[in-house]
Amino acid sequence: MAKTRREFTREFKQEAVALWEGSGRPQVEIAAELGLQPSQLRRWQKAVHGSSQRPTAPAAVAAPVVPAPADLAAENARLRRELERARAERDILKKAIGIFSETPR
Repeated sequence: MAKTRREFTREFKQEAVALWEGSGRPQVEIAAELGLQPSQLRRWQKAVHGSSQRPTAPAAVAAPVVPAPADLAAENARLRRELERARAERDILKKAIGIFSETPR
Protein backbone atom coordinates (compact mmCIF):
# COMPACT_ATOMS: atom_id res chain seq x y z
CA MET A 1 0.00 0.00 0.00
CA ALA A 2 1.39 3.39 -0.99
CA LYS A 3 1.91 6.07 1.63
CA THR A 4 0.04 9.31 1.20
CA ARG A 5 2.27 12.31 0.84
CA ARG A 6 1.75 15.05 3.40
CA GLU A 7 1.45 18.58 2.09
CA PHE A 8 2.23 21.67 4.12
CA THR A 9 1.05 25.20 3.59
CA ARG A 10 3.47 27.97 2.75
CA GLU A 11 2.69 29.63 6.09
CA PHE A 12 3.51 26.44 8.01
CA LYS A 13 6.84 26.15 6.21
CA GLN A 14 7.72 29.79 6.93
CA GLU A 15 6.77 29.44 10.60
CA ALA A 16 8.79 26.23 10.92
CA VAL A 17 11.86 27.93 9.48
CA ALA A 18 11.32 30.98 11.70
CA LEU A 19 11.00 28.71 14.74
CA TRP A 20 14.27 27.00 13.87
CA GLU A 21 16.15 30.22 13.21
CA GLY A 22 14.71 32.15 16.14
CA SER A 23 14.88 29.53 18.86
CA GLY A 24 18.59 28.78 18.79
CA ARG A 25 17.78 25.09 19.27
CA PRO A 26 19.23 22.33 17.08
CA GLN A 27 17.61 21.68 13.74
CA VAL A 28 17.11 18.00 14.57
CA GLU A 29 15.15 18.88 17.71
CA ILE A 30 12.85 21.32 15.89
CA ALA A 31 12.28 18.85 13.05
CA ALA A 32 11.39 16.06 15.49
CA GLU A 33 8.89 18.29 17.30
CA LEU A 34 7.19 19.10 14.01
CA GLY A 35 7.30 15.50 12.75
CA LEU A 36 9.67 16.34 9.91
CA GLN A 37 13.01 15.19 8.61
CA PRO A 38 15.87 17.67 9.20
CA SER A 39 16.63 17.71 5.47
CA GLN A 40 13.07 18.84 4.78
CA LEU A 41 13.50 21.76 7.16
CA ARG A 42 16.75 22.74 5.39
CA ARG A 43 15.00 22.67 1.99
CA TRP A 44 12.26 24.89 3.35
CA GLN A 45 14.85 27.32 4.69
CA LYS A 46 16.50 27.54 1.28
CA ALA A 47 13.12 28.12 -0.34
CA VAL A 48 12.18 30.83 2.16
CA HIS A 49 15.48 32.71 1.83
CA GLY A 50 15.91 32.06 -1.89
CA SER A 51 18.09 29.38 -3.41
CA SER A 52 20.84 31.85 -4.35
CA GLN A 53 21.47 32.85 -0.74
CA ARG A 54 23.45 30.73 1.64
CA PRO A 55 21.46 29.67 4.74
CA THR A 56 22.05 32.02 7.62
CA ALA A 57 23.08 31.10 11.13
CA PRO A 58 20.32 30.89 13.72
CA ALA A 59 19.10 34.30 14.87
CA ALA A 60 19.87 33.45 18.50
CA VAL A 61 22.91 35.74 18.27
CA ALA A 62 20.60 38.76 18.04
CA ALA A 63 19.34 40.40 21.21
CA PRO A 64 16.24 38.64 22.56
CA VAL A 65 12.93 40.47 22.44
CA VAL A 66 11.85 41.47 25.95
CA PRO A 67 8.08 41.45 26.51
CA ALA A 68 6.36 44.51 27.94
CA PRO A 69 5.89 44.62 31.73
CA ALA A 70 2.10 44.52 31.29
CA ASP A 71 2.43 41.30 29.27
CA LEU A 72 4.66 39.80 31.94
CA ALA A 73 2.19 40.73 34.69
CA ALA A 74 -0.71 39.19 32.75
CA GLU A 75 1.26 36.02 32.12
CA ASN A 76 2.28 35.86 35.78
CA ALA A 77 -1.36 36.21 36.89
CA ARG A 78 -2.46 33.49 34.44
CA LEU A 79 0.24 31.14 35.68
CA ARG A 80 -0.70 31.78 39.32
CA ARG A 81 -4.36 30.91 38.56
CA GLU A 82 -3.26 27.79 36.72
CA LEU A 83 -1.02 26.74 39.61
CA GLU A 84 -3.81 27.26 42.14
CA ARG A 85 -6.16 25.13 40.06
CA ALA A 86 -3.54 22.38 39.72
CA ARG A 87 -2.96 22.40 43.47
CA ALA A 88 -6.71 22.11 44.12
CA GLU A 89 -6.97 19.19 41.69
CA ARG A 90 -4.00 17.51 43.37
CA ASP A 91 -5.60 17.88 46.81
CA ILE A 92 -8.87 16.40 45.55
CA LEU A 93 -7.03 13.44 44.03
CA LYS A 94 -5.10 12.86 47.26
CA LYS A 95 -8.39 12.68 49.18
CA ALA A 96 -9.87 10.31 46.58
CA ILE A 97 -6.86 8.01 46.86
CA GLY A 98 -7.28 7.97 50.62
CA ILE A 99 -10.95 7.08 50.33
CA PHE A 100 -10.51 4.36 47.73
CA SER A 101 -7.44 2.81 49.35
CA GLU A 102 -9.28 2.05 52.62
CA THR A 103 -10.12 -1.58 53.13
CA PRO A 104 -13.84 -2.37 52.88
CA ARG A 105 -15.60 -3.18 56.15
